[in-house]
Amino acid sequence: MRGETPSNILIYGKTGTGKTASVKYVTRELEKVSDRSPLKVRVVYINCEEVNTKYRVLATLANTFLEKARGNSDELPNSVPMTGWPTDEVYKCFFRAMDSERQLAVIVLDEIDKLVFRNGDEVLYHLTRINADLKNSKVSIIGISNDLNFMNYLDPRVRSSLSEEELVFPPYNAVQLKDILEKRARISFVEGVIQEGVISLCAAHAAREHGDARRALDLLRVAGELAEREGCESVSVEYVRRAHEKIEQDKMVEVIRTLPTQSKLVLYSIVVLSERTPRAIISGDVYSVYRELCAQSGMDVLTQRRVGDLISELDMLGIISAKIVSKGRQGRTKEIKLNIHPIQAMAAIHDEQLMSLDTLKLSRQLTLV
Repeated sequence: MRGETPSNILIYGKTGTGKTASVKYVTRELEKVSDRSPLKVRVVYINCEEVNTKYRVLATLANTFLEKARGNSDELPNSVPMTGWPTDEVYKCFFRAMDSERQLAVIVLDEIDKLVFRNGDEVLYHLTRINADLKNSKVSIIGISNDLNFMNYLDPRVRSSLSEEELVFPPYNAVQLKDILEKRARISFVEGVIQEGVISLCAAHAAREHGDARRALDLLRVAGELAEREGCESVSVEYVRRAHEKIEQDKMVEVIRTLPTQSKLVLYSIVVLSERTPRAIISGDVYSVYRELCAQSGMDVLTQRRVGDLISELDMLGIISAKIVSKGRQGRTKEIKLNIHPIQAMAAIHDEQLMSLDTLKLSRQLTLV
């Protein structure tokens, strides 16, 4: 407000710890205060997950300030296209529009690490040095990142000028999450429908696993939806436990959908075995069924060792549990247990080439194994 050159700020923290929400709140308050000040504050929020090239960042900034600057200069264009201009020309247009009046620009770059990893730090170099050339206006950059090692990827010159101040948002603890959930619950639920212990349990689950406020709110929401779906007039602790299981299952389903085809085929083999054989599933059985499925679908057959690696990857993702057991003279093998309901797993695989297989044809193969 005094017209001095402002600091740049870099904010770190895990997802769901309130970084973006806090920045948006503070910048809104700053804009309100500036309405009563001779120095106007203009905030530009850019999500670098979507606007992730140097050109698009500069074009977005240029167009934002051109809207305000058209009355101050006849030389400025109406807008900058999102492709087609030389990048230097886009930067000059942004610079002239910025400096056409006395103002402070607060540029918020959310997911700033995505921009750097994709396109390098050249755009940051220009933005952090721009105050030396501006005559009427000033620029402050607020960078938001989930990656605590983000600064290590920057050029030393950019690093020194960008991180004048750093803030770390730690994960929420159970007390903080409970406070957040109580406030949201008053907005979302009819008074008195949430039983005692429900919000505390949601907060405890979230604090123990991730400290993510979004996921804590999801847990409370799903618990309420389950209760409503069953016609229950209150949300009990039991619904929280069921919601937790459902969210974990839904997350697992999403992981399965994105698996490579060969991994899906190995998982498909495990699902078929789990439905047809009462005894423990071992890796040798899985490979036998896998080969039969490959023959039916016309896919290449991987080696048993490679299939063993894919089983380990599924174990690491939590889709299955695999433990090595000794069979005495027969050597060692992996005993496998499916961690998701077979019907859910089959629906999540949803690969046309695999779903066209007739599992009934495997009866003879399963009898042999």
